[in-house]
Amino acid sequence: MFATLSQMGDYAELHCRSNFSFLYGASHPEQLVEAAVHNQLAALALTDRNGLYGVVKFAQAARTFSLPTLFGAELTCSSHDSRDGDAQIVLVADGPSGYSRLSHTITLGQLAGSKSAPVFNTAKIAEDLAGSCWVLTGASTGIVNQSLERHGPQVASRQLQKLVSEFGRDRVLVELCDHGDPLDSSRNDALVQLAMRHDLQCIATNDVSYASLREHRLAVALAAVRQRSSLDEIDAHLPPAPSAYIRSSKEQLRRFSRYPGVVELTAQIAKSSAFDLSLVAPKLPPFVCPDGLDEISYLRLLVEQGATRRYG
Repeated sequence: MFATLSQMGDYAELHCRSNFSFLYGASHPEQLVEAAVHNQLAALALTDRNGLYGVVKFAQAARTFSLPTLFGAELTCSSHDSRDGDAQIVLVADGPSGYSRLSHTITLGQLAGSKSAPVFNTAKIAEDLAGSCWVLTGASTGIVNQSLERHGPQVASRQLQKLVSEFGRDRVLVELCDHGDPLDSSRNDALVQLAMRHDLQCIATNDVSYASLREHRLAVALAAVRQRSSLDEIDAHLPPAPSAYIRSSKEQLRRFSRYPGVVELTAQIAKSSAFDLSLVAPKLPPFVCPDGLDEISYLRLLVEQGATRRYG
């Protein structure tokens, strides 16, 4: 039974990767849940890269602590501008129906590509989801952010307008993030101006990669492996501070005080979209097994027989 949002804080983290995002997330889903409960978050969304890999463990852990849960994914899409290559959007399911449609969309993208290289484009995603998910513009590697940093506000505005035309104005949320980079404030100011120009709402996230400061060193090591570089080589490319952890509503309210409402809106979205994954879990009938075996024992037997036939 989930706690009511009124019993929790004013902030729900809506952009968070677990270690199921290979080399991009450093913490187990259970650790993320514990950190969210410790910081009294209103809810937590799990948004692993290009899949829903960690949702079962995440949902089970959250149920233990009565933490409201949201489910989504950080999808790598073909950029609207061929000069930019691939960039991300973050999709968060709006209830069980959104989760089901998002699962289908991810499956199609994975089948269209190859292992570790799915194929997504925003127009097809929008057609499949049709108002069933929230669309966050992403953090540093997001479609809008990349356009803003590489080409300026005019190109970023066109990218944002394309998202609006594809997903709908009531579904697109401009994501603000503050990891302590000297340019974060000016970047967020520019994003807020773009949101105002397109009559969109902004939300605050922390683009989470690890549960707490304890996991920061592991996250750095994973980043070095991902970039195929040494720890010394990657140091200059890291954020100036270890800040991509689960933050409390108090810290987020302080960091985003110049943008009223962006923290509280996350809790409002969570209130309307959080659900228990058991609501959509398939209730399959028991499989009839021979010779008094249970399902796991019978599966093990079939594997052993198949391996014998294949390998001798």
